[in-house]
Amino acid sequence: MKKLASIIALMLSVLTINAQNMDDVLAPRRQALAVIAAYEAKGDITGLETALSGALDHGLTVSEAKEALSHLYAYTGFPRSLNALGALQRVLAKRKASGIYDNPGQEADPLPDSYDALKQGTEVQTRLTGTPFRYDFAPATDYYLKAHLFGDIFARNNLSYADREIVTICAISALPGCEPQLVAHVSGARNMGVADSELRALPALLEEKVGTEEAERLRVALASVLGGRHFPVQPVDFTVWPKGEPNTAYAQYFTGNSYLAPMEGGIANVTFEPRCRNNWHIHHKQVQVLICVSGRGWYQEWGKAAVEMTPGTIIAVPAEVKHWHGAADDSWFQHLTYHKDVQEGASNEWLEPVSDSQYDAL
Repeated sequence: MKKLASIIALMLSVLTINAQNMDDVLAPRRQALAVIAAYEAKGDITGLETALSGALDHGLTVSEAKEALSHLYAYTGFPRSLNALGALQRVLAKRKASGIYDNPGQEADPLPDSYDALKQGTEVQTRLTGTPFRYDFAPATDYYLKAHLFGDIFARNNLSYADREIVTICAISALPGCEPQLVAHVSGARNMGVADSELRALPALLEEKVGTEEAERLRVALASVLGGRHFPVQPVDFTVWPKGEPNTAYAQYFTGNSYLAPMEGGIANVTFEPRCRNNWHIHHKQVQVLICVSGRGWYQEWGKAAVEMTPGTIIAVPAEVKHWHGAADDSWFQHLTYHKDVQEGASNEWLEPVSDSQYDAL
C-alpha cells in the first residue's frame, strides 16, 4: 500500500504540472533548448529538425540554437554535435526558401586577452559542484574540464549558466548508462540558478516531446536530488513497436490511457501506460490472441490467478471466457492482438472495470 500511495502521489504531481500552463513554469525558450538537446543526444535527426523548426517559431534565436548544439559536443561527442549543426543549417535553409527569416540573435562577446580559462573554469566548476573538484586519477581530463569546458565554453555568454545546465541535463537524460552524471548535473543546475520548479517540469516536457525513457531517467535523478520516493517505471521503445494514437473509441472501457496502432492483416498493437487495464470482457464466438512485444503486463480470467505477460508471451483467450488484460503498475506494456476462429455473429461484450482492489492484489 505504501508503494501504491507513492505512485498515486507521483501521478498527481505530474498531473498538476501538466494541468498548469507549462509556460508559467518553464519559459518557452528553455523548453526549446531542452527538447533540441535531448534529440541531439539521441542522434534522432528527423526529430531534431522538427524540434528546431518549432524552437525557431517560438523565439529561439539562431545564435542560441547554434550555441546549444556546439556546447553539447563536450557531453555527446563531436559526431552528434556536428550532425546536429548540419540539421540546423538545413532547417534554416528550408525556412529561408519559404520566406521565413529567423532572428540571428547575439553572438557571444569576445573574451579579453587577459582571460585565464583555467582560473575561470575552476571557479565555475566549484560553483557547479559546490566544492573544489580535482580529478587526480586523470590530470589531463581534470585540465580539460576546467580550462576548456567550464572555462572556454561556459564563458560564452550567449547562453547563461542555467541555460547550459538545462541543455546538459536533457541531453544526458537521453544517454543510457550516464545516470551518475545526470544526478550530478541536476544537483549542479540548482547551484547555477535553475529553479526546482523548472527541474520538476522537465520530465513531463520530455515525455510529451521526446520519449518516456528519457523522462523516466530524469525522474529518477530528480528524486535522488530533490527528495521523495520514486519507483522506476519500465519504459518501452516506441521506435520498435509504434505507440499509435490515443484509443479514444474504447476509452470508456479502459482504466488509464491506452493507445492503438492498427497494423496489416487485421492485427493491432495496443499500448498501455502503467496501471492501465481494460474492463472485464467476453469475446463471443471468437478467440482473441494476445502477443506481448514490450514491457510487462497481466492477463486474468475470471476466477483464476493472473498470468504475467512479458515479451514473447502468447495467450489465446477462449471464446465465452470473462477476462481482462493490461499493464503492470511499474511498466508500460504493449501487445499485438487479433481474432481467429471467428464465427458468424461474433461480438465483444464489455463488462465492469477491474477495481483497484482487484488490481492491487496482483
